[in-house]
Amino acid sequence: MSVPKFFEFFEGFLRAVQDGELHTAKEVREIIAVDMQITDSDRAEMLPSGKQSTFDNRVAWARTYLDKAGLIETPLRGKYRITEAGKKALASGEEINLKYLEKFEKFKEFHSVTAVNTTESAEEEKDESPMEVLDLAFQQVTATLASQLMDEVMKLTPTEFEKLVVKLLLNMGYGNGIDEAGMVTQQSNDGGIDGVIKEDQLGFSHIYIQAKQWAPEQTVTKPEIQKFVGALQGQQAQKGLFITTAKFSGGALQFAENLLGAKVVLVDGSALTRLMIKHNVGVSVEHTYEVKRLDSDFFVEEL
Repeated sequence: MSVPKFFEFFEGFLRAVQDGELHTAKEVREIIAVDMQITDSDRAEMLPSGKQSTFDNRVAWARTYLDKAGLIETPLRGKYRITEAGKKALASGEEINLKYLEKFEKFKEFHSVTAVNTTESAEEEKDESPMEVLDLAFQQVTATLASQLMDEVMKLTPTEFEKLVVKLLLNMGYGNGIDEAGMVTQQSNDGGIDGVIKEDQLGFSHIYIQAKQWAPEQTVTKPEIQKFVGALQGQQAQKGLFITTAKFSGGALQFAENLLGAKVVLVDGSALTRLMIKHNVGVSVEHTYEVKRLDSDFFVEEL
C-alpha cells in the first residue's frame, strides 16, 4: 500500500491519543503505524527532497490540522493529547476529514488563509499555471508555519519571550559584531523596558524594547504606547521597539507614527512570526527548491 494522504491520518491520530494521556510525536507515529498497518517500506518512502519521510511529514500535517480544529492540544512542548471535542469526533462515527474540521470556527479561519485549490480536488482542471500552484503552496506552508510558531511562542514564559525578542533582533543584524550586544533587563527593576540592544561599539546608540506576550486576539491600545514612550523618556532614549504577539489599535499606530523626538516601531504578532521565519528564529530549512526558466538569449546568441 502507499502512504495515506495527510487528511486520511486524522482519525488514526485521534485514536492514537484517545486514552487522554500525553504522547510525543514519535509515540503517536508508532501507534498509527501499527493501527493503520503502515509497512516498514511505506515508512521508508521519502519526499522528493529526500530530507523527510512521507509518512512523518503527513502525520505532522494531520497533527497541525487537528490542533487548529481543537481536536487535540499541546499543553507541553512536543506532547499532544486529545480534547473533549476530539473524543466526541471519534464517538460520532462520522468520517473525520477536511469537511468535518470545517465545523470548527478556529479551523475555518486557519484554513481560509492556508487553503490551496489543489488540496481536495486534484482531479479537477485548474486555471492556475504550475508556477502559480507552486507559489500558492509556498504561501500555504508559510502561513501554517507562522501559526505553529505563534502557538509555541505563547507557551514561553514572559522571560523566555523577552529573550526570544532580543535573539530575533540580533539575528536581524542589530548589534552585529558588538560583545554582549543584547540583554534582557531584570524584571524587578526594568522601568518599563524589557530589553536593550546596543547599536554601536561605543554605546552611543541603543534600542529599548517593550515585549508584550498577550493573546493574539487581544489589542494593544494607545495608552500602552504612551506608557512605553514615558519609559523611553526616563532613559533619555530616542529609539524604541514595542513588540507583541497581539494586535495594535488604530489609535496606537497613529500615536507612534506622529511622535516627535523619538522613533517608536510597533511590531504585531503577524509581523513577529514573519520576521522569525525570515531570520530563522525557531525554524529550520527543510527543503530548498531552485526554479529555473528557459534562457532564450542563450539560443539567440551564436554558439
